[in-house]
This record gives sequence, structure tokens and C-alpha cells, in this order.
Amino acid sequence: MNVVSVEEGFERVFWDTVNKDPLNYYFFILDWTRQRDRTKILLTLEDERVIGSMLQYTAPGRRHSVAQIRGSRKAVEQLLGYTDFERVELQVPVDCEDIVLKRYKPWFKHVLILMRMKKGEENLQVKQAPVKLDPEDIEDIVNLMQGADSESWGDLDAEQQKLAWKEAYMLGIKQDNKLVSIGLTRFFEIGSNISAIATDKAYRDRGFATSIVSALAEEILKNSPPALIHVLSDNAPAVRVYSKAGFKPCKQYILIRT
Repeated sequence: MNVVSVEEGFERVFWDTVNKDPLNYYFFILDWTRQRDRTKILLTLEDERVIGSMLQYTAPGRRHSVAQIRGSRKAVEQLLGYTDFERVELQVPVDCEDIVLKRYKPWFKHVLILMRMKKGEENLQVKQAPVKLDPEDIEDIVNLMQGADSESWGDLDAEQQKLAWKEAYMLGIKQDNKLVSIGLTRFFEIGSNISAIATDKAYRDRGFATSIVSALAEEILKNSPPALIHVLSDNAPAVRVYSKAGFKPCKQYILIRT
């Protein structure tokens, strides 16, 4: 097996690989085309055939690096040798959990589900109409996200997120003169991912998350179907909300943070 960088003349090979299963390589495609200065992609070749790939990405507004690996167990094991990060959020195929745990002792480990909604599959339910948010709301958005799930979003920095979310379409619901539920996405031709949904713990079970997910999915399906969302498998309330709106499980990964 041979590990090469896409930058070393292997871009055509890269595109031939990711175009066969674009949802599986969703962030490979987006980061390589839109933020190449922050992105490195490695390919594992065997007899000139791609058997594995790894995305390395420096995330603005986060204190850890991001790495995603796809491919066979043999390729994943080899590509892990190229992850030399002190703090990393790492995503690998579910059948490679044991390989990852030999190398890392994570403080955060979950099964991550990618869910997809195609046009015509939606069951949108907007009972509380959200309002469009803008960059002036980002500090409130970050505070809400950190309060809702410190494990996932505790390291967010409001000032840096203003740059990271400059292209984001953000919706929120306000109650009692404060922001209590939010969601955001970005519109891309290959499909748009709802990258955050959060509701203040004191305002849950009122249908706010369902309304925001539905409103975001409605806009996505107008602009760049399909709609995508990632959810931790053990977050049963979120899985119910997304399923109720029309999202269906598509892929699963192991997600760790070191």
C-alpha cells in the first residue's frame, strides 16, 4: 500500500473516488473545494486502486483539528499513522472502532448517524415560526449551544464563529425576550447539512426543535437538495425529531475526540 497526497497529482483519482458516493465523502468534497488552505487529503493506493482516504481539516473557531477516514480496515489502520494531533475530532467507519481505540484513549466516543431527506420525503411541521438570525446574534447562539450540550460545543469561540458562520443561514425562536432555540445550515449544490440544532433545556418539549428543523429543511429543499443532518445515535429525542420531519438514516460512523 502507498499513501499519497491529493496535491501530488492525484486530484483526478480523488474525484473519481468521491463521486461514486458523495454523501459518504460530503466534507471531503466541501472542504477541498471551498477551504483548500485549511484542508489536506491523503489517499491509500493498492495496485493503483484507492482503498482508503483521509481528510485533515483545521476548523475555524474550534480548539481541535478534524480528521475523517474512509475505506477498508487495512487502509484505516495505515492512515491513522498519519494523524499526529494532540487534540482531534476523528470519524471512522463503524467496523474500525477497535483500530482507533488501540491508538487513542478518547474522552468522547459515540456512534454518529448521517440522516438524509430527499425532495418528496419531507413531513415538515412548523408550529412555531422561527425568525432569521444574523451575525449580531452569534454570541447568543454560541452561549445557547454551550448550555445545551457542553460536551459537543464547549470549545466554541463566539468571535471565531462569526467568521466560520459568515455564509450560514441561521434560524431561531425567542421566548421571554431571549433566544431559546436555534438551527443553522449552509446551502451547497451537492446537498446542505444542518450543522447545529440546540434548544435551551428549560424550553424543551415544546416543538421548537421540530419547527426549526422543518423550516431549515424546507429552505434546503428549495435551494440544494438533499437535506442532511448528523446526530449521535444515543440522542433519542433528536433522532425522533429528525425522523418525524422526514429524515432517514443513511450512514454510520464512530466519532471520537481526544
